[in-house]
Amino acid sequence: MRAKAPPVKLICGLIFKDEKIFKKAKTLLKKKFGAIDLESCIIDFDYTDYYEKEFGKELKRQFISFKKLISPEKLSQIKTQTNTLEKKLALNNRRRINLDPGYLDMAKLVLATTKDYMHRIYLGKGIFAEITLSYRGKSFQHWPWTYPDYQTPQYKQIFNQIRSIYSQQLK
Repeated sequence: MRAKAPPVKLICGLIFKDEKIFKKAKTLLKKKFGAIDLESCIIDFDYTDYYEKEFGKELKRQFISFKKLISPEKLSQIKTQTNTLEKKLALNNRRRINLDPGYLDMAKLVLATTKDYMHRIYLGKGIFAEITLSYRGKSFQHWPWTYPDYQTPQYKQIFNQIRSIYSQQLK
């Protein structure tokens, strides 16, 4: 008999410049994945200029988590759905928001991506997964490959909060 994976906490990071597109994206995400149970504060996103050509300067970031727990094997399907939402909100074939779905469990934060690298595992349909943070010593810890913004105490505090909500849901 195959063991079933325990449910995990769906999260999404949003990078944006336009407040209207940000609000529209959150509405669409709620429609697709259900109620949001945590919204981080809006954070300046100035860790890289990777998105500047597409979105411009002075970008913002917010993390959200969803109340309904999911099966971890749905991550690649969810990433495909968020990619479709990005295209739906695009203007002249240029994205106006970046949606980074992932999940959190008691031991780790996993992000979905379309980019392959040595530490990423292929899930299928052009989607890869990476363990971005691991939970050790009462907080999330980063790896050498973790994006610089995910290494910050501010981000780790947000994920610790989400982990606390998740822990309560498991009881």
